[in-house]
Amino acid sequence: MEKSSKAEEGKMTKVKWGIIGVGDVTEVKSGPAFNKVENSEIVMVMRRNLNKAKDYAKRHGISAYTNNAEEILNNPEINAIYISTPPSSHAEYTIAAANAKKHVYVEKPMAVSFDQCQKMNEACKQNGVKLFVAYYRRELDYFKKVKELIDYGEIGDVKLVDIKFLTAPKKDDYNPENLPWRVNPKIAGAGYFYDLASHQFDFLDYLIGPIKSAKGNAANQLNLYSVEDTVTASFSTENNILGVGSWAFTLENMKEIDCTEIIGSKGKITFSFFNETPIRVHKRKTIEEINIPYPKHVQQQLINSVVNDILGYKQCVSTGSSALRTNRVLENILH
Repeated sequence: MEKSSKAEEGKMTKVKWGIIGVGDVTEVKSGPAFNKVENSEIVMVMRRNLNKAKDYAKRHGISAYTNNAEEILNNPEINAIYISTPPSSHAEYTIAAANAKKHVYVEKPMAVSFDQCQKMNEACKQNGVKLFVAYYRRELDYFKKVKELIDYGEIGDVKLVDIKFLTAPKKDDYNPENLPWRVNPKIAGAGYFYDLASHQFDFLDYLIGPIKSAKGNAANQLNLYSVEDTVTASFSTENNILGVGSWAFTLENMKEIDCTEIIGSKGKITFSFFNETPIRVHKRKTIEEINIPYPKHVQQQLINSVVNDILGYKQCVSTGSSALRTNRVLENILH
């Protein structure tokens, strides 16, 4: 039998994760998936509150926990880190993980600024590690179906995009003493637009190509918090598709509207970003409805892609480079 080469002997065969920040998003959406994906395992989790870290580890069958991120960064068994903290600390932890020679999977939005995103990409490049961002819609079957319909020309050549997300304020928005962190610009970068529209613009980048220019107007109409609560935008892609969008988190007595239209030369597709409504294909006088439910762990398919990329099998579609473009679009619209 021939001896394996040194390269083969040194090849990573399993991704062993450390998680920094085990809050709500990791309970169902992401956390359990790391142990369900083949060749993937959670080694240690971290939360600043040690009792909460211990409770999380116990409930999810994880043997090690800590309240000190350095223990994860310096753990020689860990070769990849999932950063699930608010955006204000994404850059700090990503750069620290890169310097520790560990691959990174970071929550979205990638960071609080385009400049921080650039620094994160550069740190990972310099240290020879990979950077992925949790824009999981790129791998969800519901959204992959939308892309399939577009790519196969079901509505002809795409010409226009119209995004609408209109909703009422959240209950906690009325509590000035305890506002959600997502409307604290020091933690979130901006407001709900920054948090939610990041998913939308990232998927559009994947669906119809990178956005080359974007501009917008933002207002604070209810003055419940210090950042924008209403945004309008116009944008164009590198392949000359034009788009508009409206976001309002102020409409107290109106039913939520979550609808995106992709308009082509032969019809249009409508779908939702945050609600499991049917995909509708409008062609001439017919409307076809396609129902595709979300999986229990919505990030599992993307995490599987991340693991396969780290192990050298297949390139992941959500990287630091693609997410960088999304942050640029958000900043152009708000500033």
